[in-house]
Amino acid sequence: MESCRPKLPLSARPLIGALEAERVGTLFKSLAHPTRLRLLHALIRVDELSVGDLADETGMTVQAISNQLQRLAEVGVVGRRRDGLQALYRVIDPCVPVLLERGWCHIDEYALDLPAVNSPQPM
Repeated sequence: MESCRPKLPLSARPLIGALEAERVGTLFKSLAHPTRLRLLHALIRVDELSVGDLADETGMTVQAISNQLQRLAEVGVVGRRRDGLQALYRVIDPCVPVLLERGWCHIDEYALDLPAVNSPQPM
């Protein structure tokens, strides 16, 4: 997969406009789902997988996988190609592996002491 094209550093860009902020927010909302992140990681690791392969890999139902892939396709993150009767999915946005890598880096480096989202809080 090609890498994300070089851009000006954020500090050298003008303040993000409302439209761009909304588009980035929409992308982040699409990525901010644990199931979708797992699917993206599976696709990045292997390059292309069918819905059935993704279901086997994640232990989820085919229907659940299809629903999540549709959401990722709507924002231009994944694409599919036909191979006979089978549809194979892949990550088509070269920036997404970088985002996943950076997110994982953050939790490895900086969020070690944060409680899990669903864990009970001490009183």
